[in-house]
Amino acid sequence: MIKVKKVLNSSVVLAEDEQKKEFILFGKGIGYGQKAGNIIEERQADQMFIPIENVKVKEFLGLLDAIPPVFIEITQKIVGYAEEKLSTKLNTGIYFTLMDHLNFAVERYKKNINITNRVYWEIKNYYREEFEIGKLAVKLMNERFEIELPKEEAANIAFHLINARGEQKESRDGMRYAKMIGSIVNLVRYTLSINIDEDNIHYSRFITHVKFFVERFYADKMLNDESDLLFEQMANLYPQAMDVAFKVREYIKQVNGKTIPNDELAYLAVHIHRLITYNQLG
Repeated sequence: MIKVKKVLNSSVVLAEDEQKKEFILFGKGIGYGQKAGNIIEERQADQMFIPIENVKVKEFLGLLDAIPPVFIEITQKIVGYAEEKLSTKLNTGIYFTLMDHLNFAVERYKKNINITNRVYWEIKNYYREEFEIGKLAVKLMNERFEIELPKEEAANIAFHLINARGEQKESRDGMRYAKMIGSIVNLVRYTLSINIDEDNIHYSRFITHVKFFVERFYADKMLNDESDLLFEQMANLYPQAMDVAFKVREYIKQVNGKTIPNDELAYLAVHIHRLITYNQLG
């Protein structure tokens, strides 16, 4: 049994269960006519329960009074669509960060304030699924408010989706990820001096590998089984690819002060070799 503890606005209430565990409950019109102590029936399809024990949720509770309910509805639509398209559950904190962002985006538009996204190109090219969802979200916002948000807003929304991927409590630093991915990809492309078809399957696999590589790097979970067999094989069979991989290693060491293991270097070289091979065949 869930009871209302406090009505935050027409679409959001603070609730608690029989064990006194607190929840934020989203639902269109769920706050209308409610008061503390009322029992909430779990009847609405669009209801969303978020445990309040999450520290970040507590931080955003104060924002709800200043955010019109329409942004809660739009946020639910965007998050639901994103989870379906990405086939993953997003960190629940996105309900607060995204609705706050959308509200601020409309405010900025009305005041003619445009904030440049410094990693727009990287997000557009290396997080294509999230970017496409961002574009749809911008279309939804434009239609709802009869405005014309700048194209960069799609990347801004994608940025929030990137940060919310996965079940981890701490969100990832999407801007930092995108910057490193872009730096590695550009280093490989310029070193090889080749034109790469970005729609090619080998390029897509390369980008996917770099994404996971960057995730492991920042999570301190680099591959390292202390066996140099693959490393030695790659060095002997594909010296050009290994040479490029070594440049990536040196770049990362200079920028971050950390040396990536030989295992990671070898797997990176595998994907670089595929790019080289495809280009030669093309």
